[in-house]
Amino acid sequence: MHIGIIGTGYVGLVTGACFAEFGLFVTCVDKDEKKIKMLKKSIIPFYEPGLDELVKKNIKQGRLKFATRIEKAVESSLVIFIAVGTPRRGDGSTDMKYVEEVAKRIARHLDGYKLIVTKSTVPVGTGKKLRDIISKNIKGQTDFDIVSNPEFLREGSAIEDFMRPNRVVIGAKSQQAVAIMKDLYKPLYLIETPFVVTNIETAELIKYASNSFLATKISFINEIANLCEKVGADVHTVAKGMGLDQRIGPKFLHPGPGYGGSCLPKDTEALLSMAEENNVELRIVDSAVKANEKQKEYMVKKIKDAMGTIKGKTIAILGISFKPNTDDIREAPSIYIINRLLKEKATIKAFDPVAMKLASRILPEVTYCKDPYDAAKGADAIVIMTEWNQLRNLELEKIRKLLKGQYFFDLRNVYEPQRIKKAGFKYFCVGRT
Repeated sequence: MHIGIIGTGYVGLVTGACFAEFGLFVTCVDKDEKKIKMLKKSIIPFYEPGLDELVKKNIKQGRLKFATRIEKAVESSLVIFIAVGTPRRGDGSTDMKYVEEVAKRIARHLDGYKLIVTKSTVPVGTGKKLRDIISKNIKGQTDFDIVSNPEFLREGSAIEDFMRPNRVVIGAKSQQAVAIMKDLYKPLYLIETPFVVTNIETAELIKYASNSFLATKISFINEIANLCEKVGADVHTVAKGMGLDQRIGPKFLHPGPGYGGSCLPKDTEALLSMAEENNVELRIVDSAVKANEKQKEYMVKKIKDAMGTIKGKTIAILGISFKPNTDDIREAPSIYIINRLLKEKATIKAFDPVAMKLASRILPEVTYCKDPYDAAKGADAIVIMTEWNQLRNLELEKIRKLLKGQYFFDLRNVYEPQRIKKAGFKYFCVGRT
């Protein structure tokens, strides 16, 4: 079977490479000619572990191709995935111009029955809108079906998430569309992956509901962590005690400086926007969003309160990406915190294994360093922002000698407090006294 993927961003490229690994013939399309030239050479425009090898392998075996013209994918494919960006507008709603533009272009080249699948995260009701757009722009009497097939890829482990997913959600009207989608995902039946088959609107909402619930868990444990600091409790033990309850579970109960990335901030805001349009109050989601913003500011306050004044001080930031194993800095708590520290006239040195190139474009005032020790040299304080593996076992004696000050802010609770204090640091963490 031949399929087309429109959009070679994070979702589109991972989806295309993984379907090719399933044995399908895939054409990935993007209007960015420079990006397509790079992809043809197996050069990946973002960091995702294992993706470069997967792309290279499937290009070599002839199952993965790249093009700039949509018609090339439409004419050769039975299934066409829309995986273009759906950025957030200023009011929190989703900007659908790229999806709608692609739908019009697909319609102009339909030459027989096609299955058009939304992989992009889109508001509820998009399926109906796409049907209307395509129907208005189609030439002649050509049949087609619309399917919602939301992605649940975690940055840093996207290939594993695609190959061994928790579930596959298929929203469709026709049984023919469902049968074709199940055929695409046939390899997953061998590992007994659950399939959720429903209508289009329900499938579209599952993605938003899932991400908003995860955001709520993060904001909840962060607020509990702040309470722990006041009452002398240990948030890690609280989280463990909660997580052992199977109704709650241990995932996403890790305190820190707040959530970030390309999904949780955007999807929670979009869900709130949809609710407002439909005169529904989502007070829990709204509170989770507000708590996340306050958590980032609370981290700044933690640093300022400990150091007294940060004006003229040098602060070493270790980790910039919003989570490990990705170079994604979108909505990363580190960006907010660095900007606030710069506003307070602090000097910032920073290190991240993969995100410094992207960070330098939006934070040119920061000095980017070759390793954690280079960042620590001459600094008054060190701040761990991202729990990269290579930051979990720093040579503490070396760091202490390089630092001018004694302040060690562990905003991801990577280290045991007693170990850091024993090494001669003034140690500050989240939710542990």
